[in-house]
Amino acid sequence: MKKLTYFLATAALLAACSGGNNGYVINGSVEDAADGDMVYLGRIDKRQIIHVDSAVVSNGTFVFKGQQDSVANYYLTWNDESMGLDFFLENGTITVNLSEENGSATGTPNNDIYQDIRTQINSIMAQANEMYEGMMADSTLTDEQRGAKMAEIESLYDKVTDVNKDAIAKNITNPVGIHLLKRNFYYMGVEELDPLMPQIPAAYANDADIVRIKENVTKMKATAVGQKFTDFEMQTPEGKTVKLSDYVGRGKVVLIDFWASWCGPCRREMPNLVEAYKKYKGKNFEIVGVSLDQSADAWKAAIKQLGITWPQMSDLKYWQCEGAQLYAVSSIPHTVLVDGEGTIIARGLHGDGLQEKLAEVLK
Repeated sequence: MKKLTYFLATAALLAACSGGNNGYVINGSVEDAADGDMVYLGRIDKRQIIHVDSAVVSNGTFVFKGQQDSVANYYLTWNDESMGLDFFLENGTITVNLSEENGSATGTPNNDIYQDIRTQINSIMAQANEMYEGMMADSTLTDEQRGAKMAEIESLYDKVTDVNKDAIAKNITNPVGIHLLKRNFYYMGVEELDPLMPQIPAAYANDADIVRIKENVTKMKATAVGQKFTDFEMQTPEGKTVKLSDYVGRGKVVLIDFWASWCGPCRREMPNLVEAYKKYKGKNFEIVGVSLDQSADAWKAAIKQLGITWPQMSDLKYWQCEGAQLYAVSSIPHTVLVDGEGTIIARGLHGDGLQEKLAEVLK
């Protein structure tokens, strides 16, 4: 059974202060490597690893040497590049152990910080992997028992998110915190992100990812709980132009559901929305679906397959969806609950939490 995996982050090039003038030395070892195997040093560019250097494994070890002008997040890959470890390339002596499950990079300031975070996450994910494999191997479990175990596993994933959030808050002024912020900001709410923005060093002021995050925080604040809804215009599956204001702010409690036909978690959550709609449709309640689809045919097919009977709108622009941009939606499914006067009263409701909130406001 393939193990569940968790990546601390996909690497991204970072600019930061120089780590010194004496250059770097990477002293590495590779678990179960043969003489002549190759290890590659690379950086991420447009989601692809670009090799900048390579080393030959001899007696299970390898060495890289060079000079680094700024601290940057890089990757070491091996085993036909099917495995990789991200770390911070900075001047100094870096000790690396490449392993399928517990790789490490230590010896320099940023790598020591990053490795501590990696160790915490690896420990949590080892528990999750063990629970998942045990669940899959036990054919005697009832659906209820499997559901309970999956809930435990999900709680471990939540712990991983908490570790990352804590690490970002503690390291926002150094390359590790900036790197983790870029990879995890979509898990964070405006109340978590807003205090961090003024602490980001000036060296990152023009970094495209940081600029985008700051813009998202501004949009999140404009569409936070307590704010009036932001209007936008799209098309129905039939091609009719409609506005969000055609449904919102007209006396009904409205759930805005950002979703897409290609989104597995959205499809898994949809029965919960179907149930809520059947229960509350006649009680001053409406749902408006905002699809991040690209294909009109896929969108229409999913509406039929999933039993969606509430209004739908989309501009078929995928992640460039205007509505998703205005509401700073970085992951889906995502919901925004608006009262009859058009004031946002909740965001990010799913599962039992959604049902409980609807029961509260529609009683």
